[in-house]
Amino acid sequence: MKITPVILEKLIQAANDVIELHAEEVAELDRNIGDGDHVINIQRGLKVLVEQKQELSELDWASAWSKLGMSCMSKIGGASGSLLGTLFLGVAKDLKDKEVDTLVFANAFSTGVDAMKARGKSDAGEKTMLDVLVPVANALQQQAESAPLTELLTTLKAVAIAGMESTEGMLATKGRASFLGERSLGHIDAGARSSQLIICAICDVLLQEN
Repeated sequence: MKITPVILEKLIQAANDVIELHAEEVAELDRNIGDGDHVINIQRGLKVLVEQKQELSELDWASAWSKLGMSCMSKIGGASGSLLGTLFLGVAKDLKDKEVDTLVFANAFSTGVDAMKARGKSDAGEKTMLDVLVPVANALQQQAESAPLTELLTTLKAVAIAGMESTEGMLATKGRASFLGERSLGHIDAGARSSQLIICAICDVLLQEN
């Protein structure tokens, strides 16, 4: 499957819509073990991306992801802005001068997630958004070349949900939640939930387009 940046308009709008729909839920998750501002920061960043979505859709893939990254860096507050910006800029760097198909994007996404891990000095298993992003990146890279697109997208949704749900039983070791110690157990991480919601919304758009 060849991928064109035009689809970015729909993907950005879908991400914005699903976070708006679940904003109070995500905020409550964050208030349980964090400072409660995660969803506000994500909403702020998505609002900017919605405003830029037509411009982004007219760029080549590398330039579009680079602009996404810079917008996240400058417009999303807290750690999320820096981490998501790093992810997107990592994707952009890997896509430069390449014709993008599913496998090329899978490799670039994995590169971006690795850059985020390095920036945050974190990995899956520490009750963060990486508990969704790492397994999704792995599944995408492993199946991008062999699985039919519908099967791949359905798998990615299931992997994202499983990753999000796994954070409930984890002990937080990063961010404000880490100060709670064992009290962080029994709560789903807000960043994992918002990441899962966005990934599932994106997959749903791509399933409809397929």
